[in-house]
Amino acid sequence: MSTLVVVKKSGRACIAADSQTTHGDMKQAGEYEETQQKIFTYGDSYIGTVGSVTNEYALRGALSRQHYDLSSKQAIFDSFCTLHKTLKEEYYLNPNEQDDDPYESLRMDALIVNPNGIFGIYALREVFEYSRFWAIGTGRDFALGALWQAYNDKDKPAEIAQCGVEAGIEFDVASGAPVIINECQLR
Repeated sequence: MSTLVVVKKSGRACIAADSQTTHGDMKQAGEYEETQQKIFTYGDSYIGTVGSVTNEYALRGALSRQHYDLSSKQAIFDSFCTLHKTLKEEYYLNPNEQDDDPYESLRMDALIVNPNGIFGIYALREVFEYSRFWAIGTGRDFALGALWQAYNDKDKPAEIAQCGVEAGIEFDVASGAPVIINECQLR
């Protein structure tokens, strides 16, 4: 999978990710991929996904069909409820995960950064707004530890995010260099 982090501090927010792709037991280092991106831009938002590379393509395509509001927890939830239908009908998302899930699954996790804050959205469309930092992907546990340590030692969100992703790259077999970082000013 990946190491994907978001950080908010000193009036700025950023999102950062590793750039390795894995195909079963085979890893594809970022240097072999032309774009090396797990993060894409949508309006004034940066969105990063983990899991299947198809998640990024389907989400990017579905978002391009109309305007979606990603400015708050409720707006993100409402937008992804609408996107879920498009992902199923036009991109063949298989929403079946667990029989006892209360809702159909998006089958993806994503982090969003924009001038309004840092957000996470998860498979059942749970949306969280984070106050300082967060991480997802297989390298998340390592990243969270590094983010926690770096948050009080560093002032720039990009430097803190770099520490988190580098920890994921160091200890998670599914994460690899280089680190990609995007940053924005908060409102």
